[in-house]
Amino acid sequence: MQYDELEAMRRHHPAWRLLQAQHAPLILSFLGAVFIDENVRSISAYDLAIRLDDQLYHLNDHLGAGTFPRRAEAYLDDWAAPESGWLRKYYPSGSGVAHFDATADLEKAHTWVTSLRARAFVGTESRLATVFDLLEQMAHGGESDPEVRLADLEQRRRELDLQIERARAGHVDLLDATGLRDRYQQFTSTAQALLSDFREVEENFRALDRGLRERVATWNGSKGELLDDVLGSRSSIAESDQGRSFHAFYDFLLSQSRQEQFIELLNRVHAMPELWPVDARMSHVHYDWLEAGERTQATVRLLSEQLRRFLDDQVWLENRRVVELLHGIEAKALQLRDIGPVTLHVEMAATSPSIVLPMERPLYTAQEKAPIASAGVERDRGEVDTSLLFEQVYVDPVPLGLAVRQLLQERDQIGLDELIEHRPLELGLAELVTYLSLEDPDFDVVFDETQRCTVTWVDADGVQRRARVPAVTFTRSGARAAAGDRRWTL
Repeated sequence: MQYDELEAMRRHHPAWRLLQAQHAPLILSFLGAVFIDENVRSISAYDLAIRLDDQLYHLNDHLGAGTFPRRAEAYLDDWAAPESGWLRKYYPSGSGVAHFDATADLEKAHTWVTSLRARAFVGTESRLATVFDLLEQMAHGGESDPEVRLADLEQRRRELDLQIERARAGHVDLLDATGLRDRYQQFTSTAQALLSDFREVEENFRALDRGLRERVATWNGSKGELLDDVLGSRSSIAESDQGRSFHAFYDFLLSQSRQEQFIELLNRVHAMPELWPVDARMSHVHYDWLEAGERTQATVRLLSEQLRRFLDDQVWLENRRVVELLHGIEAKALQLRDIGPVTLHVEMAATSPSIVLPMERPLYTAQEKAPIASAGVERDRGEVDTSLLFEQVYVDPVPLGLAVRQLLQERDQIGLDELIEHRPLELGLAELVTYLSLEDPDFDVVFDETQRCTVTWVDADGVQRRARVPAVTFTRSGARAAAGDRRWTL
């Protein structure tokens, strides 16, 4: 890296600025504990301010009053400001409450500072084995000659046969405690790095969306050309190296057999006494991967929906009209600049102006107010049950759609009655109606009015309810089901 590049990064890169910040220990310790150690992907401004306020109270009590004199909200706003860039402040769809999430630059700075800790054990053997495995995968996977590929496979089979014969003879090669700790250290660092990559992937998608919006706002051609350009850019996400890798990773996570195999191996490893104490975060790291992957998918869906609204015909016409007016003003200004100083003339439509004196205008006439007769109105003495105002039920359709997609991983379709057997209704009739009105690009909802099915549930009072509805079937979308594609696209 050159000097000018490093100097520019020192001045403008958020991660580097964080390391130079006055309160860098406070920022890294607090935000690292909330967003990295606890893997929080979204938290309201109120909850985050409460947690920061408690942290500031303990620090002021320990370091002396006035060490951190400002309010928690002021610190959070400074950390989310564009010149800082360590927090992302946003409003979720349908919510008027501000939320915060960490940026990829914060994770980079936190990872680098964490790597400065002195380690009692530094494993190198497992990294060398990983390097050899990657080289073998690339060499074998990129070989197009069938003869060479067959020779490699036969060599691997001979090695496996030799290991099988040794195992049958009672000779089993075991890893010692050092080898186990070496590989476990490599596993934890890779798992944490993989979890951190999701924020950078999500940030890259947001950057692409901002670029498309800027292109729309400054476009001078026809709308058809704009749509071709925008849609081509959106489809290039899935075809890029990052999009292909993300799809492959997400398919791996959604595979039931892979999940069961991963959980079994993780439990066996954590039961080994040579590794105690193990990292508690690793026991549920696969669930953190699923949550982060689903959030990234939801972010891409939200950005696509916002982009469609941004391309609405009315918005396009309004923007086009504004651009035309600005271009007309610029053209007139250029003409006047070339002509130079001119004398302005005023043209009148008649030989004499029409003069209307102020006193010739009619005065304001107040409208007569209708009297309101309030005599004889009596207060209602009846008792009103105000608890009914708080018994409103809201059903979130996102978890219901996620449940349908998970069950459709291993089959092409599923009926409503079978779906409810796997996931019983918790909110009664309101949840049933939400199932009937689900809209998702990954599956279709088919109604058969000629047949009926019976759905039962137990309400909050413990009474069993029953409803007869038309036969409803959830099927994977036709294009994906016909191609046998089990991948949920962005």
